[in-house]
Amino acid sequence: MQALIDVSLPVFGIMFAGFLCGRLKLLGQDSTAALNGYVYFVALPALFVGATAAAPFERILDAPFLIGFLGAQIAVLIISALLARVMFCKTLGEAGMHGSCAIFSNTGYMGIPLLLTAFGPKGAVPAILLSLCVGLVIFSITTAILEVNKARQSVSENAQQPGLASILLNAVWAALRTPLVISAVIGIVLSAFQVQIPKPVGTFLDLLGATAGPCALFAMGLFLVSQSVSRGAMEVTWVTAVKLLLHPSIAWWVSAVLLELPREQVGYIVIMSALPCGSLMFLLAERYDVYVQRSAAVILVSTVISIVTVSAVLELYLS
Repeated sequence: MQALIDVSLPVFGIMFAGFLCGRLKLLGQDSTAALNGYVYFVALPALFVGATAAAPFERILDAPFLIGFLGAQIAVLIISALLARVMFCKTLGEAGMHGSCAIFSNTGYMGIPLLLTAFGPKGAVPAILLSLCVGLVIFSITTAILEVNKARQSVSENAQQPGLASILLNAVWAALRTPLVISAVIGIVLSAFQVQIPKPVGTFLDLLGATAGPCALFAMGLFLVSQSVSRGAMEVTWVTAVKLLLHPSIAWWVSAVLLELPREQVGYIVIMSALPCGSLMFLLAERYDVYVQRSAAVILVSTVISIVTVSAVLELYLS
């Protein structure tokens, strides 16, 4: 319990600091866009390069471990997006963001320190590896969905519309050339060839990367000043329940029952799946102007409630 409180309360505190600065009018709403741009184009790429380059390459290719984590995420994404399309959302982009908020864990800013605190140094590589899965695979899928949604909206007013194959190709290409995917690929290549990053460069990346989480969380709190967290309360409650309860349950079933992974690996997967929604979803929503208020509300609510739910999961695998 103390380990989780040591991580989650500061996360919530940074969001509250941003909210307070906005409420007191110390910073305007333009600051949100500026902070998000800095995180997206500068801080997060630095974090991804540094983390991937430092990870042992042979640990990156642990296929059963990756399948156990990603299999559950894809299953929950499909279920949530389909239900959202019927129950809550009007567009493909909104349904995609709904599903992604239900699976996109706060692995980088909460999961890595949490596993290190709970399991010691041996939890570092699994935490980084699963964070990369979230950053590369799920972020890319979500970006592709938003690009398809953007393309569909842009061609709806035109008489001549490109085919589905062309839209999907453009969406995948747009996802692959995002700063986060490119930076992670660079880091993986450096890890594969065992290239040692010079110390000044490593320090530079560490300093920039360390600002990504606080800046994203602060921008989220600043944005909430002009938004109603209670708006869409039923949908926010549903997504939060899926993220904190259904997602880790399916992750356990896939990794423990279907794949029969070792208990320690199952613990890593379930804990990382049980984390609250990551702040990168708000960053992506704000960038594409889709699901912005809902994503911020889900992140805020799931972060607070996770103090209880993640504590229960930790108790299960640390006992």
